Amino acid sequence: MKLSKAQYDEIAQFLGQVQPTRQSLRKLKEKFPSQSQSTLLSIFSQEYQKQVKRTHAKYHTAEAVETYYQRYLNGVMKNAAAPVLLELANEVDFAPSLMARIVLERFLQEQGQAIPSKTLINSMLRDPSQIPDGVLANQVYQCTVNDCCYGPLVDCIKHAIGHEHEVLLREMLLEKNLSFIAEDQLRAKGYDKTPDFILEVPVGFNHSILHVFRSIDLIKISV
Repeated sequence: MKLSKAQYDEIAQFLGQVQPTRQSLRKLKEKFPSQSQSTLLSIFSQEYQKQVKRTHAKYHTAEAVETYYQRYLNGVMKNAAAPVLLELANEVDFAPSLMARIVLERFLQEQGQAIPSKTLINSMLRDPSQIPDGVLANQVYQCTVNDCCYGPLVDCIKHAIGHEHEVLLREMLLEKNLSFIAEDQLRAKGYDKTPDFILEVPVGFNHSILHVFRSIDLIKISV
């Protein structure tokens, strides 16, 4: 079912009143039962990412970072098994994985007296067992598995979906006997920009000329 702008705006307005949690996703599905789960999740992700971009700076001031870190330390001192970081992220309305990144970076700075590299932080977020503190490792893990919009788990899911769509798009192009050059071939030829597929002979569709295809265009040629 095609989503109208009015419907999108209604969903977006509802999302502005709830936190970015899995519980909110369930509420969203209950509120808009006629929309598919994938549609609602896509809108949920888009709207929350817009919000994060608008408010990103306030969470990364030196004062904010120190406040979060001290609250984390105080929280785990009282109860190391409690989801301290996850609850803190929900309280201040910030993505759990991004909160985990802030606290992890602050922890590593304290341990090494230097700014840790992004490569190291990303590696630890993907595999919390690398974090040299069992309590923090568990806290980071709780954040990443409960984050609907950010973090290594979400990135993995997006990559898997993108790969699946690319395979389906290739199959559809072959089925329709359309000659194309794939992304890996384009990269081998030295192209700077590499869409999933470029048609060797452009085709007309819905009053437009199509030449470049990405996995997001899957629906365009499925009709």
